[in-house]
Amino acid sequence: MKFDSIIIGGGLSGLVAGISLQSKGRRTLIVSAGQSALHFFSGSFELYNTDKSYQEALKGLDESHPYSKMGIERVLELASGVPAFFSQAGIKLLGSADCNHFRLTPMGVRKPAWLTLDGYVKIPSDGKFPYKNVTIANLEGFLDFHTEFIAAGLAEQGVNARICSVSLPELDYLRTNPTEMRSTNIARAVKGDVLGALAQKLSAAASGTEAILMPAVLGLESPQAAESLKARCDLPVEFVATLPPSVPGIRTQLMLRSYYQKIGGTYMLGDTVEEGLFEDDILKGIRTVNHADTVFEADSFVLASGSFFSRGVMASQEGVYEPIFGLDVDAPSDRGQWYQEKMFEAQPYMKFGVHTDKDFKVSVSGRTIGNVYAAGSVLSGFNAVKEGCGAGVSILTALDVAEKITR
Repeated sequence: MKFDSIIIGGGLSGLVAGISLQSKGRRTLIVSAGQSALHFFSGSFELYNTDKSYQEALKGLDESHPYSKMGIERVLELASGVPAFFSQAGIKLLGSADCNHFRLTPMGVRKPAWLTLDGYVKIPSDGKFPYKNVTIANLEGFLDFHTEFIAAGLAEQGVNARICSVSLPELDYLRTNPTEMRSTNIARAVKGDVLGALAQKLSAAASGTEAILMPAVLGLESPQAAESLKARCDLPVEFVATLPPSVPGIRTQLMLRSYYQKIGGTYMLGDTVEEGLFEDDILKGIRTVNHADTVFEADSFVLASGSFFSRGVMASQEGVYEPIFGLDVDAPSDRGQWYQEKMFEAQPYMKFGVHTDKDFKVSVSGRTIGNVYAAGSVLSGFNAVKEGCGAGVSILTALDVAEKITR
């Protein structure tokens, strides 16, 4: 079976690459093993953790960093177009390609953010919270949203927070078992007429305050439920991310996947690539676990399989390795260099990943594979946690690679 491009990995980077390539007229296939890091999504994308302008902050990066390989001007050029790219799939993102704003974490802490989903708490770059008196409303029995922590965090910002708990009969069957009272199950139950009852209870509980903050547990497949609730409440309603699983993350993945398929892309869910067929340093095709008798051929390939979390990169007693094609990785063989003894220091292994040239082409035993690119967290050279750049690297390298392929 022949495609123009095949993407290995159906998470954020793989979907962005797939949409970009498919929209440019290339017939594409995405092979996805299943759950991605988007299921842990905070509701915000991060470009780089800084209180300066991006232009200034990115100048000091090491040359091995994916942003350095792209070039600062290229990074900022692509970043400016990301909101419009996501809007194609019905996903509205707010933010600037110049500097960070702040998001509110499930623990009430402010963290820098590049782009935030419309409807979620977004604090301007000056750090001033938009309200002085708010109501933090939780759904009775929901344990993945800590109102006391959020209230304490807001108090440090000079915000008075009233805490309340709202009970809905429609959720009684979930409350009988705490493990069932999860965000995804709530999203499936709270829709339609239930939103009207929830809006009435929220409006009554929040009377006398300026806004309602509540957990992001509405709408698994579209933002329609959240928008409907906001329209029915007497006060502004803004959402705060919960502990995983993330409803906005699952929704973002489903909406991107739906749009990709709508424009003609092929999405193969629940399958894993197990073999690559090489000829003269060119990848001709792949075999998958579920379609062992079929060779999927393509002119170009994008490896977007993720890092250790998604098993895109793995470690053993012998070293760090890329498990599908045996690609070269940037990681020392001495295990003593993989970590720092101080737990909260930047851990070296976080920068391990697939080795690429400046065009993000991969290699095997030092030989560049001419038609295979890597994008996203499978890449080496950056610490997504410490640098706050995981989503930015995933989105922007995928866009950059897709453009290189179409050129």
